[in-house]
Amino acid sequence: IDRIEAVSRRRCTPQAPRTRAGTDTVLSTSLMSTNNKAIIVDCRGHLLGRLASTVAKQILAGQRIVCVRCEEINISGSLFRNKLKFLAFLKKTTRSNPRRGPFHFRAPAKMFWRTVRGMLPHKTARGQAALDRLQVFEGIPTRFATATRMVVPDALRVTRLAPGRKYCVLGRLSHEMGWKFQDVVAGLEEKRKARSQAYFQTKRVLL
Repeated sequence: IDRIEAVSRRRCTPQAPRTRAGTDTVLSTSLMSTNNKAIIVDCRGHLLGRLASTVAKQILAGQRIVCVRCEEINISGSLFRNKLKFLAFLKKTTRSNPRRGPFHFRAPAKMFWRTVRGMLPHKTARGQAALDRLQVFEGIPTRFATATRMVVPDALRVTRLAPGRKYCVLGRLSHEMGWKFQDVVAGLEEKRKARSQAYFQTKRVLL
């Protein structure tokens, strides 16, 4: 499986990328920071930290990236364990005036964005410019619904987490921590999948 890192440094030839079912394709090294066109990454089934580190490296190198379906990101560890971690994180505030931060995002997209930000020198001009090249969304917006979506093989849960290990979904963690739009995003996703299925059936008949 292709790695996202610069394989030329390791003096090896990458294998041919394998495509996943649907419109997802593998994010190969040929697309790595070589064009100005944004790469759309489908976050479904990816591990949070591994995906964030890959995205951080790419946007620092100048690549524009759009991450969709952030609510489907996976986190290793049980839901109970991750809830305890987040509850401990909520206690970290400015003692004199909590409105000064740190700010605790509840939306899955913003939680992923904050994870990527922690891997960047975001207080410098270079880091801020890199963050500006990243867009994150819950669900798949209409303007990206028909675009080709990529996956990152090195960050997929099925390839990186041992079978039987516990994990949780970022959307459920966000919902139980106060995110109020889980049902709204789920409803929009159902409508999008219905439109996609209808288009596929029509195209199949024409072919």
